[in-house]
Amino acid sequence: MAKFCSSCGAQNEDNANVCGSCGNQLNAQTQVQNNNVATGGEPKSKIAAALLGIFLGGWGIHNFYLGYNSKAVIQIVVTLVTCGFGALWGFIEGILILTGNINCDANGVPLKD
Repeated sequence: MAKFCSSCGAQNEDNANVCGSCGNQLNAQTQVQNNNVATGGEPKSKIAAALLGIFLGGWGIHNFYLGYNSKAVIQIVVTLVTCGFGALWGFIEGILILTGNINCDANGVPLKD
């Protein structure tokens, strides 16, 4: 079973402790096993998720794209209740996706560049 780095998404050997691409430590918190990729499907695009968050974040579109449906619905409600000011939440999440602080989808599959 291969390990996928949660930092860069690169595939590594099962017995690897350090990512061969970025040098990130692979441990229980930072690795995603191959079975998550099999159940989660193809990795989602980091750039697409970030742009959706920045431009349409108030409507939760980036969270729908990443599979966080409940969170997306809550973002819509917050945006409507706050007369649009809640859209800042989605904008900030878009920036966090770009910077790598949010780097996995709802299934735990790392986002691809």
